[in-house]
Amino acid sequence: MASFAALHDRIKNRTAVVGIIGLGYVGLPLARAFSQNGFRVLGFDVDKAKIDKLMAGQSYIRQIPGSDIQQMREKGFEATDRFDRLDEPDAILICVPTPLTDAREPDLGYVINSAQAISTQLRPGQLVVLESTTYPSTTRNVVLPILEASSLMAGSDFFLAFSPEREDPGNATHSVSNIPKVVGGLDKASTDLAADLYGAVVVTVVRVSTPEVAEATKILENTYRAINIALVNELKVLYDRMGIDVWEVIDAAKTKPFGYQAFYPGPGLGGHCIPIDPFYLTWVARQYGMSTRFIELAGEVNTSMPTYVVSKVADALNDRSRPVKGSRVAILGMAYKKDVDDPRESPGFELMDLLLKKGANVSYNDPHISALPRMRHYPHLKMNSQELTPEFLAAQDCVLIATDHTAYDYAAIVRQARLVIDTRNATRNVRDGRDKIVRA
Repeated sequence: MASFAALHDRIKNRTAVVGIIGLGYVGLPLARAFSQNGFRVLGFDVDKAKIDKLMAGQSYIRQIPGSDIQQMREKGFEATDRFDRLDEPDAILICVPTPLTDAREPDLGYVINSAQAISTQLRPGQLVVLESTTYPSTTRNVVLPILEASSLMAGSDFFLAFSPEREDPGNATHSVSNIPKVVGGLDKASTDLAADLYGAVVVTVVRVSTPEVAEATKILENTYRAINIALVNELKVLYDRMGIDVWEVIDAAKTKPFGYQAFYPGPGLGGHCIPIDPFYLTWVARQYGMSTRFIELAGEVNTSMPTYVVSKVADALNDRSRPVKGSRVAILGMAYKKDVDDPRESPGFELMDLLLKKGANVSYNDPHISALPRMRHYPHLKMNSQELTPEFLAAQDCVLIATDHTAYDYAAIVRQARLVIDTRNATRNVRDGRDKIVRA
């Protein structure tokens, strides 16, 4: 097959041009990995501000320094919002968001738009890989028909595969290059080409038999985490009523060298994957006449956590003869996890919204997020991070730790604040002022 052989050779000698649609927390690290390994990369995004920054050699993601973008530019990296250039890359990787609708059903709008843009420019010999997390069968039943509307045929004219992203923002140990890459192609040729492409930038490629297996793999990974987090969140509520410290229980349990993996409770799930992916699975299960009760129950537990935390805030203020209405509440940390600038699906937004609805005067501090970005479900939350001075802390009726950034001096926070609600066990090593701390 001439198209296969030509693309295989270009990948092998690294003259293939790699196109990446979506230059966010998944696409940009991937672009860096390919650029650093000798491929010319062409990035696509609808956000003109991102394009302008990248072309100026600047980064907008904390984990990727501007110097890396400058090096990428020197090696031929280019970013554009002109999707009519999708005929230029030899391989096109789709790394766009897959959110949920208000009814908690899959919203594949970004994937469909990307596939349609590719279809209008698709030429023989191109490889298309979907990386966006989705339910099993999306590659075959959604993306494939759109691409074949170009009159080109998969497996002969072009090639199609699914390879789930496994990016973990802020993880200093695991990055694109050392995380095994699962690859499942529509046919053997597609799998071979995708495996060769990723094999040039990652240490291990794990081939699976179909795109559906690859899609199901990612859903399994994140559903596993969501269910176990739901378990410890539920135990947190129970143990709190029993007067037992759930974090101490977890620390003791994880000393067992087999049969147990530690998961930790929090104020709710955050990030693009864990709060969303299980609902993709429950949705597709209904298409097959099945109810995934276990997964749905875990989802209910996790989504109830912000309400639980706000109830603990209300109880703690009440114990100090303060109503929530009119109280000054500062939320520490709006990123979804520690030491990142990623606010996607952060429970901090739900906490803020619930407190505002109860009449609290809410402010926030986050050393990594200077101003709240416009969020799909919280467009009304517009605020700038407040400087964390002793005067600011002392003026608050309550300080709510939502994200345990290491930049925070927790001993100083407890010393200067009147009341601290700790959802992350961040104050575990603070010795003075324990009477001010309430776990939630």
